[in-house]
Amino acid sequence: MKRVIEITVVAIVVLLLGGCATKKYVAKQTDPINAKVNEVEKQAQNTQKQLESDEPKISAAAEKADSADARAGDALGRADAASKKSDQVKSDLTNQFHSELNERIANIDDYKPAGDVVVLFKFNSAKLTDEAKQQLDQIGGEKVGSMKRYFVAIEGFTDKTGTPEYNLELSRRRAEAVQTYLVAKHNVPVYRIQIVGLGKDKPVNDEKTRDDRQKNRRVEVTIFSADSGQGAAAQNPGSAQ
Repeated sequence: MKRVIEITVVAIVVLLLGGCATKKYVAKQTDPINAKVNEVEKQAQNTQKQLESDEPKISAAAEKADSADARAGDALGRADAASKKSDQVKSDLTNQFHSELNERIANIDDYKPAGDVVVLFKFNSAKLTDEAKQQLDQIGGEKVGSMKRYFVAIEGFTDKTGTPEYNLELSRRRAEAVQTYLVAKHNVPVYRIQIVGLGKDKPVNDEKTRDDRQKNRRVEVTIFSADSGQGAAAQNPGSAQ
């Protein structure tokens, strides 16, 4: 009986010792896991706090972005309106020009010479002299100012000195100088003026003298009008030849 009791006691002790060992083993395996879980929870909490602190900044940035979008949309709207207005003005001017041009072409036979003038230039120059301006003032003020349906033909010329290419360019500049003066000084609409540079072509003489060469350095200005009675003026234009 004593032996049985001793065996029983030993068994209980073994079981108790085994149970303690099992708890220690389990604790040894689960402690690192619990530590990792706690670390993850801390990181999650920190992330949440960071998000909460950043939320006002994100909201402010979103508001700024919305404001910028609104300003950009407003600017685009103004630009579009300006573009449409510009297109309308351009269209109106184009229609006016085409209307004038179509009327002129349709009634081209009705246009008769109504006045002309010849202005001279110094050697190798496209600058208007005072005398040339006075002549243009007469035709620009007295003639053109009283007309409704008219156009002005301006032809530029040079003497035979120089290359053909240079003379063409110089004659063009002389014609443009006359055009600019009539537009700026006498408000002649630019679309009523036609210019051409002919260089040394169509000379008025054979240039045997210096005076002959000077007479070829010229711009011929002719006014054509479809107004009744204006054609008679061509019979006594008062030209300076």
